[in-house]
Amino acid sequence: MIKAILHGCSGRMGHIITEICEKDENIEIVAGVDAFGSAYAGYPVFRTLDECPEADVIIDFSNSTAIDGLLEYSVRKEIPAVVCTTGLSEEQLTALDKASEKTAILKSANMSVGINLLEALIAEAAPKLAAAGFDVEIVEKHHNQKVDAPSGTALALADAANAALGGEYEYVYDRTVRRMKRPVKEIGISAVRGGSIVGDHDVIFAGQDEVITFSHRAYSRAVFGKGAVEAAKFLAGKESGFYTMSDVLK
Repeated sequence: MIKAILHGCSGRMGHIITEICEKDENIEIVAGVDAFGSAYAGYPVFRTLDECPEADVIIDFSNSTAIDGLLEYSVRKEIPAVVCTTGLSEEQLTALDKASEKTAILKSANMSVGINLLEALIAEAAPKLAAAGFDVEIVEKHHNQKVDAPSGTALALADAANAALGGEYEYVYDRTVRRMKRPVKEIGISAVRGGSIVGDHDVIFAGQDEVITFSHRAYSRAVFGKGAVEAAKFLAGKESGFYTMSDVLK
């Protein structure tokens, strides 16, 4: 039985992951961490990671302000960490890389199995469609409480396309400041915020007289929780290094 610490246990995703783990015979949450010490039935909840018992892996769904402390603890205790928090700064992303030299770190822009398979499809399609004159546009939609834009998933999908295209494309987020035709080698990324949209992503390949759209719709946050739990089971016991959901799906 894998023992996990749930970092950010009192949030919406924390509750979802708790419910998933309760039904999974291969993983058990032995402690939760919440800065305000909010209690949750089923396991003890602490204010800091240092108060937690020994565990095999940490699942993080907290916020960007808590990441530095998480990485310090993960490295010091040599406990693998699945980092699901979004909106990290460049400095924090660099810190993730450094931490992976000492312990196992898994970070993906989106924990959904479907999104990670979509990245592979985009990488395969992009060179063929670009050679045929198709433009690439990405539209992402999220709920009105999401603070970062564009989403990390939208950027990951753009990166998948761009890497397959030799890294020659520029990302454009706002066309209102310029008056010019669309350059060939650009990927437009648009963000929509409203209501309770869990997460919609469309990768649009627009050609002459035809359009191909790759779409993913998340109807429940449970898809992210399921992916995070599978990632935790995969990461427990792994050697130091930087892992992604692609490694989980191999």
